[in-house]
Amino acid sequence: MQDPLFAAVGTRVGHALGERVDLRLFAQIGGGCIHRAFRASDGSRSWFVKINDAKRADMFAAEADGLRALARGLLRVPQVVCSGATGEQSFLVLEWLTLSVGAPRDFAKLGEQLARLHALTGPRYGWRRDNYIGSTPQSNAEDVSWPQFFAKTRLAPQLTLASRDGHAMLRVKGEKLLQALPKLFGAHAPQPSLLHGDLWGGNAAFLGDGTPVIFDPAAYYGDRETDLAMTELFGGFPADFYAAYRAHSPLAPGYRVRKTLYQLYHVLNHAHLFEGGYVPLAEQMMDRLSAEL
Repeated sequence: MQDPLFAAVGTRVGHALGERVDLRLFAQIGGGCIHRAFRASDGSRSWFVKINDAKRADMFAAEADGLRALARGLLRVPQVVCSGATGEQSFLVLEWLTLSVGAPRDFAKLGEQLARLHALTGPRYGWRRDNYIGSTPQSNAEDVSWPQFFAKTRLAPQLTLASRDGHAMLRVKGEKLLQALPKLFGAHAPQPSLLHGDLWGGNAAFLGDGTPVIFDPAAYYGDRETDLAMTELFGGFPADFYAAYRAHSPLAPGYRVRKTLYQLYHVLNHAHLFEGGYVPLAEQMMDRLSAEL
């Protein structure tokens, strides 16, 4: 760890807290595939610090913006302490939380509190700024039509990336799907709910007392079903989570089909970032959606 960066983090934390902070520990920890993570401490308090190249500073600004927005709800999120840059590196400092795996009752609380978060709504779909899904830029240009928003800011950009990556069949099948979106959505007109935006198992955990915590958001206003669909994509959450969510906020008819459509966005993004088996998986999902027409 470079001394100038170590000093810059301590200085910015001190400014944020309004007191002098002398960091004695700056130890790298595991977790994350985009940023490097560290635990910083002054001996009595600790902070979670993310580090990356200076060109990634906007990713930290977007993350901080999303965390502050999600803090409006009941769900616990890490408090943003500060962010900054020095030389060729940028950083984001969050409160240190000791996280653990939750029990079934804890997941039930997560499901209920997520439903309550989704009850916070906006006037239109989108967000006040663009952000990122993983390391991929995510447009949040506002729209009053959900099918139009999903087509223009979610599906179409991923199809453009697929074409640039040389996946011609994804682009061909995806273009047909774009044309069919009005039929797939039908009369579905969801409220613009405040969303986490990237809610898979790796972005949720629990405090020692069972309090749910969510982090690493890609926040915007959209269909609440997109958060639910993401939770089911990579292994899913325990049944208690879904039962508690539906008890508070039942899902509309047609979710089974829309779930595949919403998951497709994330699978296409994984195909762009990692390729591998995500390319054929995306094609299979497109075929299933086409069969619904």
